[in-house]
Amino acid sequence: MINGLRRQPLLAVLRPQSLNQARLQLEQLHQAGLCHAELAVTPSPDWVAMARELVIDFPELRLGAASVRCSAGLQAALQAGLGYVVSPILDRALLEQAAAAAITLVPGVFSPTEITAAVRWGAPAVKLYPAASLGPGYWRALAGPLRPLPFCIAAGGLAPGDANAWYAAGVDALALGSCLFDDDQLDPALSQLVVTLRSKCYP
Repeated sequence: MINGLRRQPLLAVLRPQSLNQARLQLEQLHQAGLCHAELAVTPSPDWVAMARELVIDFPELRLGAASVRCSAGLQAALQAGLGYVVSPILDRALLEQAAAAAITLVPGVFSPTEITAAVRWGAPAVKLYPAASLGPGYWRALAGPLRPLPFCIAAGGLAPGDANAWYAAGVDALALGSCLFDDDQLDPALSQLVVTLRSKCYP
């Protein structure tokens, strides 16, 4: 996951209400050239079945689980065959369970204390959340006292137009969610952002 984000530092976070909606959205993301997408977890047999179908239908995409906050969500992601897990919270037990299952889990962090704890507990990366409430200057300001900073995905309330400021501030990747689709039509700005990242030599 992290190696893939070094090549294309962008994720889409989806909350589809049906299999058909998920397929429609993922197809547009794939056509736009995006590689990484997260599916918000609902720990139920129906969600697991849907996610399994999507893994089969979109082998070119790196699909992961979003909004995982408990063991049941982690187990649902594992049963679905998703490749990584992202959480809005920092939970040591959840990190340990993910490590035991050999799946990458990226915890959500907000404060310097949480960032430090995540690194100490073995998190391979962190999700700065909600990033829009903090602003890109926040991450830049942490570089001095907390160096070296971990691999960071900024998420929460961001739009394609925010990308340049956040990358300049030193975050490693961006996660975009509710801004991506309007009536299931992909925002053209996302396609342009993918093209821009490619032109900056992300293979």
